[in-house]
Amino acid sequence: MAKFTEVFDDVTKYGRKIPTNKYLSEGKYAIVDQGQNTIAGYTDETDGLYEDVPVIVFGDHTRILKYIDFPCFLGADGVKLLKTKKENANYKYLYYALCNVNIPNTGYNRHFKWLKESEFDIHSCEEQKYIVDVLDKVNELIDLRKKQLSKLDELVKSRFVELFGSLNDNEKGLDVVSIEDLCTLIKDGTHQTPIYTEDIQNGFKFLSSKDVMTQKICWDEIKYIPAELHEKLYATIQPMRNDILMSKNGVNYGVAAVNDTDAVFDIYVSLALLRPKTDRVNPVYLRCAINNPDTKRQFDSSIKGIGVPNLHLGEIKKTKVLLPTMDKQNEFATFVEQVDKSKFEVKESLEKLETLKKALMQEYFG
Repeated sequence: MAKFTEVFDDVTKYGRKIPTNKYLSEGKYAIVDQGQNTIAGYTDETDGLYEDVPVIVFGDHTRILKYIDFPCFLGADGVKLLKTKKENANYKYLYYALCNVNIPNTGYNRHFKWLKESEFDIHSCEEQKYIVDVLDKVNELIDLRKKQLSKLDELVKSRFVELFGSLNDNEKGLDVVSIEDLCTLIKDGTHQTPIYTEDIQNGFKFLSSKDVMTQKICWDEIKYIPAELHEKLYATIQPMRNDILMSKNGVNYGVAAVNDTDAVFDIYVSLALLRPKTDRVNPVYLRCAINNPDTKRQFDSSIKGIGVPNLHLGEIKKTKVLLPTMDKQNEFATFVEQVDKSKFEVKESLEKLETLKKALMQEYFG
């Protein structure tokens, strides 16, 4: 085991920051921002470009950890650069080793203190190269699966526009109706902050907006509430198969998923429940219409004030969507269900790869 201070020098100084209002969507040089673990933007400027690469970037404020092997700008305070004292060091290996370090979430601007106190395994040069090669290949496959999922989502959106056009132009001459016209019930979940239980056997499932972010209900990390609270909430609203659950609070408002199960559960205020009139609208079509950019623009214009965004039920009800014939809706829903099957297979593969990566990280770094 090696201590952090035995491997790394003190924080390296680096060039000037680029103001966020000067970030470009494309440019010669990337800008790495401490608030993101991805590229935040681009610039064509050269003054202050950091070229002493490879380097490991660590965000003291938000615990970003990124390996960089290309000249770039560092876009915000709180970014620290880790340079090693060792000659011919394998930076990619050191990056993977640091990824496995458990850093407590101790609050703003204190994560580097914990990092400096950490220890990690240092293998031989040959072992380091082997470990990096293996983990790089696994990460490449993980990135490929994520791109496949993104492409499948784009395919659904493209098919929607192909069949139905856009709300603004309505080149297909479809009926334009409000979401309220298509639902028998639009209601949000309890405003009461629940008391959760660890007793899964006797507790009841409790969903919030985080559980619909993939446009499918994710049951993997749901919480549970006691039976007494469930009985109180279930007397007010009882989710049913084919109901739409839509996030209405927080930055990711307006994401909809179909309840395709007969599971018994309750919902928090961050979710709205929409019960479609199934003689007028296919639930899968309505889900995709809500997730369509045309609808998102209407939701965006409905958000008022500052603080945590909150999409009010009244605004949801009056939001407009296109209404094709049931035959066309069903045709589209069949297509979406086929794509969803493909997504399920890709997600299964992705989950196996992520499990493999965790096992390898544990094997290599303890």
